[in-house]
Amino acid sequence: MSEQDVNPAAERSEGARRAAPVVRDEHDEARFTRLIEQQTARIPSHWFLLAAMASMSASLGLEIAGQTRWSRFVGMWAPTLLITGVYNKLVKALGPR
Repeated sequence: MSEQDVNPAAERSEGARRAAPVVRDEHDEARFTRLIEQQTARIPSHWFLLAAMASMSASLGLEIAGQTRWSRFVGMWAPTLLITGVYNKLVKALGPR
């Protein structure tokens, strides 16, 4: 099966994507948002995954040690770190819009 059989319009669609127009000023990205995106784009995406795994490991260790409240607190960091990693990856792949 050739590449053209999969999606014959793939090459034409590469250049067709444009950023959505900013209709109103309040929809424009703020300087603070751009600053955050520029700074987080410097962090490799796999660091967020490693940090989430470390959070889960620390949570397990605290649970085994009997520190239930701290275990739950540290365990709640993992989803936030994973979502931040996905956001970081999207900003790197698609760029700021």
